[in-house]
Amino acid sequence: MQTFAHRRSTLARKLHAQGAFIVAPGVYDMVSARVADRFDFDCLYMTGFGVVASAYGLPDAGLATYSDMVAVVERICDNIGKPIICDGDTGYGGLLNVRHTVRGYERAGASGIQLEDQEFPKKCGHTLGRRVIPMADMERKIRVAADARTDENFQIVARTDARTGLGLDEALRRAEAYARAGADVLFVESPESEEEMAATCRRLGEACGKPLLINCVEAGRTPVLPRARLKALGYGLAIYPATSLMAAVHAMQRIYGSLLPEKDGVTLEAPLIEFKDLTGLMNFDDVYRFEAKYREI
Repeated sequence: MQTFAHRRSTLARKLHAQGAFIVAPGVYDMVSARVADRFDFDCLYMTGFGVVASAYGLPDAGLATYSDMVAVVERICDNIGKPIICDGDTGYGGLLNVRHTVRGYERAGASGIQLEDQEFPKKCGHTLGRRVIPMADMERKIRVAADARTDENFQIVARTDARTGLGLDEALRRAEAYARAGADVLFVESPESEEEMAATCRRLGEACGKPLLINCVEAGRTPVLPRARLKALGYGLAIYPATSLMAAVHAMQRIYGSLLPEKDGVTLEAPLIEFKDLTGLMNFDDVYRFEAKYREI
């Protein structure tokens, strides 16, 4: 398995290469992370929405703490081989908290952290009622984040949620400021049309020259466009934070429904992987090898 430093340098090189376009599926627990790690992705994305939903059954509304989240970062990074960018919400407080959060995520093995300019408590980026802090306050957070990392390849993703409440021009103005403050990747959350997406890429591409992230949420506030179109617009990184979670919940609803007492319990309404494949995913082979080696000792 690659070292954390090697994963970061690999991601930084690919992300900042001319014409790069990376697809990063969302993961939210060890099962989703193990499954995604088996596919040929350059990067994964640890979604705060998914972590809070799967671990606590709660909304992504600032209810999870730094300690809650960094524990998941460490667990996932220790058990997969790919670079992963991890949701760090608002940095969980003021400037000192941001420094602590960046150092903790980097130490836990993340290849990058996403920080956003919402007021605390924050909300999911495709919901209403989000409020943002003053731009200057977020600039200071980004400067602190960039200074706090020990590996220059650790990516600082600056997200602005200003579009929904303050308009696209304000969101773009903020993104430009965050780039100057030291962000490596710019993330304008929830543009509401393909035209807004094009305007975002055109202005930030010319002004900043840094990779742009698009958040692809099915039935969210932003159109989910074909990958070729996203790349043509100028995006360098597309995350799909909720896709696998929505698919998993849909499958669970169908399976649990087919196990109701009035059903026969044999005809299931969703496909299953083989049990041997499930045990393989959970690395039971390592258990068997261990037992074979030490059984007679």
